[in-house]
Amino acid sequence: MNDPAEPIRFSLSHIELAGLRQGPRAAPPVIALHGWLDNANSFARLRPRLPGLHLLCLDLAGHGLSGHRPPGSLYPHWEYTRDILEVAGQLQWPRFSLVGHSMGAIIAAQLAAAMPERIERLVLIEGLVPPDGSPTDPAQRLGQALREQLAHPERRKPLYPDRAQAVRARCLSRLPVSESASSLLAERGLMAVEGGFTWRSDNRLTLTTPVRMEPAQAWAMVQAIQCPTLLLLGKQGLLAQRQVPLESLPFKRKWLPGRHHLHLDDDVGAELVAGCINSFILAP
Repeated sequence: MNDPAEPIRFSLSHIELAGLRQGPRAAPPVIALHGWLDNANSFARLRPRLPGLHLLCLDLAGHGLSGHRPPGSLYPHWEYTRDILEVAGQLQWPRFSLVGHSMGAIIAAQLAAAMPERIERLVLIEGLVPPDGSPTDPAQRLGQALREQLAHPERRKPLYPDRAQAVRARCLSRLPVSESASSLLAERGLMAVEGGFTWRSDNRLTLTTPVRMEPAQAWAMVQAIQCPTLLLLGKQGLLAQRQVPLESLPFKRKWLPGRHHLHLDDDVGAELVAGCINSFILAP
């Protein structure tokens, strides 16, 4: 793919992050945040279709070419929000817009709610609030998380004999993607190791979350968002499957054909999503 984006790295106070940057420096600044176990190439099909934006697609901590958090650390959403603010500080962006997909959309929504003075506009693709934490007993969840953390040094990542099998495995994961989408993610996410290939992502990302936000807290966070917000949903996507109640939200909503990765699975979906983003962020 002909990609005009340039690689960029950020040495933050506590971690080093990687990303891809493109667009006129005088254009509206936008930071794009990918989903769980994805990377900045989640926006590979969108980037060429957003030429009027000064766009930064980040590899979130623990993903892609970015650093992993120090030993003993985990990956709560609020730590990502601090990373984003430090990146924006290095870019000298006092205000900027956010585009987030899935987990990246949840992080973007929380940052917009917590720091309304920093966020200009918000585009959420197939993500809004964390998964409901109420069905699982909190003591049981914490116990499971602690046992997994203690056993973590002994855990090994899946090893694939060749790149094609790793790409295929990603296609069939919990959040499936098309084969071409998986290949794009593999460009930043797959690495050669002794005996084959494995994914770069920190395997602590797959550990049980010790504590989840209660539904009332999650929705209170969403209700605190002040900036103009566009929610893009796939008709066969995750939020449709979970039947998330959206009617009371003061957001613009747009249902589009496609699954959870509707912006990445194919060019048709990317074109539709990019059209919505351009008209929303570049609106007078």
